[in-house]
Amino acid sequence: MTEKKTTKETRALLIVAALLIALDQATKIAVKGFSLFGIEHQGMYYAESISVIGDLLQITFIENPGMALGITFGSGKIFLSLFSIFAGIGLGYYLIKLEGFSRWVRIGIMLIFAGAMGNLIDRVFYGVFYGESALFYGKVVDFVQVDIPDIDFLGLSYTHWPVFNVADSCVSCGVVLLLLLHNKIPTFKQVFGNKPAQSSNNTDNGIENSKENSIDKASNKSDISDNQANEPEARI
Repeated sequence: MTEKKTTKETRALLIVAALLIALDQATKIAVKGFSLFGIEHQGMYYAESISVIGDLLQITFIENPGMALGITFGSGKIFLSLFSIFAGIGLGYYLIKLEGFSRWVRIGIMLIFAGAMGNLIDRVFYGVFYGESALFYGKVVDFVQVDIPDIDFLGLSYTHWPVFNVADSCVSCGVVLLLLLHNKIPTFKQVFGNKPAQSSNNTDNGIENSKENSIDKASNKSDISDNQANEPEARI
């Protein structure tokens, strides 16, 4: 079965995803700092905060060794990194296969894909790049801190929203968008199965060709009958 060619819209979505990943990485490196090719940027100290809008919005440098909200995996971190790789590849493939379906659903998948790939780079490469750990054991850089009213519920206390990054924002926006458009998300069979429209077109073409052949045969028979009628009767 021949795969559909990538359209301009798909290319545009992939370009936007690449730009979001680049923005995510640029902001993280600006916060964490780097030293590369003789160029050195100090970055922020761990847990350092810079006020942007009073206490409402601050840039606070922390690192997350696991998932969102501080969920950690300990020695099983490699499985999280490997899962992130396969999930990222799957989302990219799914985005391409969604060609022809709702544009907003595709945008939602694109945002989740960009966010997943942004944090994947941290988990897979940052440990080696910064000389802190082995491949697949890097920590995700978070830095956006938003103040919220104090929450004290079931022994849990929050004075601000959990610190996040650009990639987290992409994933959150993508998930919200898909929840709002859940009725437009195609089924697995619609995306990866045989396309009904194509089957319908093939059937219609077959019927039309059959009708045309029948008409041609009827026309030929009519011509033969006319020719026989015009011939003089054989004399005995």
